[in-house]
Amino acid sequence: MFASILSFWDFYSESSINDDGKECLRLLNKIISDFDEVLNKPKFSSVEKIKTIGSTYMAATGLNQRKVDTNNKTSKNHPVVHLCLFAVELIKKLDLINRHSFNDFQLRIGINHGPVVAGVIGAHKPQYDIWGNTVNVASRIDSTGKPGRIQVTEQTGAILRDAGFELEEQGKVFVKGKGEMTTFYVIGTDKGRIIKDQQ
Repeated sequence: MFASILSFWDFYSESSINDDGKECLRLLNKIISDFDEVLNKPKFSSVEKIKTIGSTYMAATGLNQRKVDTNNKTSKNHPVVHLCLFAVELIKKLDLINRHSFNDFQLRIGINHGPVVAGVIGAHKPQYDIWGNTVNVASRIDSTGKPGRIQVTEQTGAILRDAGFELEEQGKVFVKGKGEMTTFYVIGTDKGRIIKDQQ
């Protein structure tokens, strides 16, 4: 999953009013820290934050087989279901932050699932990361999405639909390196709709 905080860098400025940009970065730190807190909820114990890239939050699930039964690939127990529910929580969290900070940031989220390679690289400040086609497609699904929406690939959408999610077909989108792919937007969960207004 890639979740990009849209328009943050338009909001960012360096001036004497905001201590040369430090106040803007404090707000970004607050947003990312609040996203991290969502990971503390027991229902998201299988979700792992990978890293932040600028104002984009990257997370994955199903990486630790001791926490997730990766053999259970159906319905509500599939790891990607937990990841999508986590994405919904991030949208809610950012809405709350917006109300308190009088901002109007939106998340644009891309989710894909499949095999990845994971590991730690580097001699100085080594960092855990994941790589592979699955990751690349998720990133591109994020970048081709719309503000306030969770966009998923066709195969991910099929699993989410089986788990009770409401989806809307986006149609064909051009994904760099992949050509045209059919994608879907997540409109709601079995708890209700998550999209306030259609864009």
